[in-house]
Amino acid sequence: MGFEKFGRKSFTSATKTAKFVDFLMEGKIMGTICKKCGMKYFPPRADCANCFSSEMDWFEMPKRGKLETFTVAYYAPYGFEMDCPYSMGVVDYGDNLKLFARISKNIKQDELRTDMEVTVKPVQYEDGQIAYEIEKA
Repeated sequence: MGFEKFGRKSFTSATKTAKFVDFLMEGKIMGTICKKCGMKYFPPRADCANCFSSEMDWFEMPKRGKLETFTVAYYAPYGFEMDCPYSMGVVDYGDNLKLFARISKNIKQDELRTDMEVTVKPVQYEDGQIAYEIEKA
């Protein structure tokens, strides 16, 4: 499977990290790690920005992290118009590893707090697209 099934609206169908979507279908949130220098990346990268190696491997993202920051979108780009308003945030896992994602509508906006413990889970939308969202831990 390629990236055509990822996100609310996918504009990329071919990439060297397309296996990321297969992992989501299996219920796993995966990043990449450089086999040469050990640098970790999320979103997954095909090449290391640190040592320029193309020798990358997959690793499963940590189960829990802290919500570092968040925002609410009241206006949306093409493909997201029907979702407004929606929240997005950054999860900090420590060791310079972070993840940006939509926040589940199961978390009310007035419940959002920086430093709250969260988890990130794959989600499949009604149209068959798959992504991942931040959930309460």
